[in-house]
Amino acid sequence: MTAATPVSPVPVAPAGLTRRAKAFVELAGIRVPRQGIELHREAWVEHSIPAAEIDRAEAFQDRWGGLALPPAPFYEGGPRILGADVPEGSAAEGWWFPAGDCRVSMAYGFMIGPGGEFGVYCSRWAPLHASTDGWVESLALADHARRWAKTITRVTGTAVDFLDLDGLEPVTEVVGLADTWWRGKDSLIAVYRGEAVCMDAPGCLEAHVYGGLDEWGLHGG
Repeated sequence: MTAATPVSPVPVAPAGLTRRAKAFVELAGIRVPRQGIELHREAWVEHSIPAAEIDRAEAFQDRWGGLALPPAPFYEGGPRILGADVPEGSAAEGWWFPAGDCRVSMAYGFMIGPGGEFGVYCSRWAPLHASTDGWVESLALADHARRWAKTITRVTGTAVDFLDLDGLEPVTEVVGLADTWWRGKDSLIAVYRGEAVCMDAPGCLEAHVYGGLDEWGLHGG
């Protein structure tokens, strides 16, 4: 038996992120030892999990596995450490695999969907972002906005539907699906719909309005 290769606690951000997200990962994140998916391939194949789905989980693990980031501003802080686990699903419904353990005990779990979406699953599937990159970009943007905003307003429940988003532009790098970010002339607005969708609970809607931002606060990175 050979000793495991030491893992540096300082992460290297995957290619393709914005400068803001890259700095967030490398300055605020840590990397911990991760479990290799390949160790489980034979057992998973024996349980009729398609090789292509194991490959997807392995690719996720290679890109994100072992990365621990600061708590998300919603979803009870988000995953504790990003990491894939056994895929579940069917050819008819599609396949998902876990994206990482929750920080606290919750009614839903973080999953990677059939198309690579990052989302939450409870009574139903709610894809938050079109990719895990989008989730990380949203964390980096929230961290940035908190540092530069003069005001932060929390909007909950049905009041979220009455937010005036006319004239605001979507923040495209977060590749939002259920969750979206919007940029105005001096504000950023994060709209979190995923928890309400996955638990069929409109009262769980939430938005954060970061106001009083200058040009750096709006775009920095």
